[in-house]
Amino acid sequence: MAMPATDRASRWLAAYRRLAGAGDVLKAAEAARDSRWTDMLRLIAERSGGDLSAMQQNVARQATDIGMAFRLPEEDDERTWPLGPVPLIIDYAEWQRLEAGLVQRAELLERIVADIYGAQQLALDGSLPAAAIAGSPNYWRQMNGANPPKQPFLQFIAVDLGRGPDGEWRVLADHTRVPAGAGYALENRIAFSRAAGALHAKLNVLRLAPFFAAFRDGIAAQCERESPRIGLLTPGRFNQSYPEQAHLARYLGFLLVEGADLAVRDDKLYVRTIEGLKRIDGLWRRLDTRFLDPLTFDVGSRIGTPGLFDAFLAGNLAIGNAPGVGVLESPLMAAFMPRLAQHLLGEDLKLPNIATWWCGQPLERDEVLAAVDEMVLEAAFNGRAPAGLRAGQPVLGADLDAEDRAALMAGIQMRPEDYVGREVVRLSTMPSFDGKALVPRPFTVRAFLARNRAGQWQVMPGGFARIANDGDVRATVMGEGAFTADVCVLAEGPVAPVSLLVDPSGRAVRRLSGVLPSRAADAMFWLGRYIERGEMTARVIRAALGGSIAGDGGSRGEEALGRLSALLVSWGAAWHAAAGGDASIIRICEAALDSGEEAASVSALLGSIRGIAQGVRERISPDLWRLVDNP
Repeated sequence: MAMPATDRASRWLAAYRRLAGAGDVLKAAEAARDSRWTDMLRLIAERSGGDLSAMQQNVARQATDIGMAFRLPEEDDERTWPLGPVPLIIDYAEWQRLEAGLVQRAELLERIVADIYGAQQLALDGSLPAAAIAGSPNYWRQMNGANPPKQPFLQFIAVDLGRGPDGEWRVLADHTRVPAGAGYALENRIAFSRAAGALHAKLNVLRLAPFFAAFRDGIAAQCERESPRIGLLTPGRFNQSYPEQAHLARYLGFLLVEGADLAVRDDKLYVRTIEGLKRIDGLWRRLDTRFLDPLTFDVGSRIGTPGLFDAFLAGNLAIGNAPGVGVLESPLMAAFMPRLAQHLLGEDLKLPNIATWWCGQPLERDEVLAAVDEMVLEAAFNGRAPAGLRAGQPVLGADLDAEDRAALMAGIQMRPEDYVGREVVRLSTMPSFDGKALVPRPFTVRAFLARNRAGQWQVMPGGFARIANDGDVRATVMGEGAFTADVCVLAEGPVAPVSLLVDPSGRAVRRLSGVLPSRAADAMFWLGRYIERGEMTARVIRAALGGSIAGDGGSRGEEALGRLSALLVSWGAAWHAAAGGDASIIRICEAALDSGEEAASVSALLGSIRGIAQGVRERISPDLWRLVDNP
């Protein structure tokens, strides 16, 4: 007889409690007599038949069906998004405190960047040293005094959060330049909800759709027309988070466009379509400022749009986020945030930073040098790799050998402004499935904020959790997470179903599927042609192999096989195989089917089909994508 779900969940919990230490979120909830973790695990046990491995496989299958994927730097192939079977749950009261701190931080970041590219009073009075601004590779002088008066600098931001063993949440990093991850948070929710059935409804989990609707309305409100056309500007299919961008464009009804799809005429932005130029009123950019406009920023850019910055300056184009806001992402900024909160807002930070010391100031430099073994050392500016460090890779001072330590100390002495020291932050743990059982693993949460139609900040009720692949609880040196998890914020009562398919008035939301950029139209044409060529090549191979095995023999059969063989060679499907002049029909068919040397073999054609389909991912159905992604 199968064990009841309640008993199975109780066994999971009993085993987990023996492993979890102080500060674990499940144990903290139990100490507060909050039974919702127990309720959630019972529902998971019911859904999975008491088998977490089955739940993990179901979640992974749903993620694959949705098309969730990502690419690591310098890798050509996409990886399946690693979603775990146990979500992180946060009660509503705790989330409200987080919301207040996140909104305050977003407002502070807006005021800082507005001053950096405006009055520059913070630099003048010493609240934010000029070197901390101008030293950033993401600071662009072209933006000084350039922002149109009706547009905010920040429309959408992400914030990485860590929860300490004492239950206090702290900010680990701000993402303002091209904040990624909202699409993955949405996909996590969709994949897990499909695998978990009615779990979200039974636990009163707040929905994500109202947040995305508010963001869409917010960027539309920045445009000058009543029914604006909005595009999501992508670097292209080789970008690390391109699958996420394609999913978001489809979900929000935005046009997914690349720089080459766009053209500027009379300081207005247009998209090239099969029906001619169509006006674009707003862009949600996922393209770095450096590459936006080769006439204004980096002249070497081949993926930007000439004149785009002029359309922005003229007030004819809303861009979220504005060019140049990446200056806020410099790790050294955290050293000044508490002071700037008092200076600009007149209040303390509701969400504190991890303690940070910028070595560009003599006292702070000496403090870091005196306590290197107790700190994490990091480049002060993103994209820079000072002596003793690698760009984007902080190091724990205590882990340095003598040679690396000497190189680091010499670098700090020579160019102290390029370094920051940070405290070593310890994280809370949450339940994660390691393939055998629930185990405690440290985690961080990426939260998202967007402006609504009224220009006010709205926080996504959730986000995604990144779970470390081992027991290391040092936040700043965790490396890549082995899994992500859905983040569920639990309301105090039932949550009304909300969808982006209709707006609050009940009217259908206008989608942009009828506007087809010329590049996408060209790709769709060649997608069809390559599918047709692959099918015809496969049919000829089948006919040739069938004729060679079950043919009637004689001159007619030999003549037919010769013609089929010549056809495969002339198509380029078996050119190399036939180069010697004496290849058998079996050898030619093998090459035409699966040779990596043949430019038009079925295998090569399938690779071309997959590459083309990646470039129009938002235009094809999930079913078709599964076919081309798993030939």
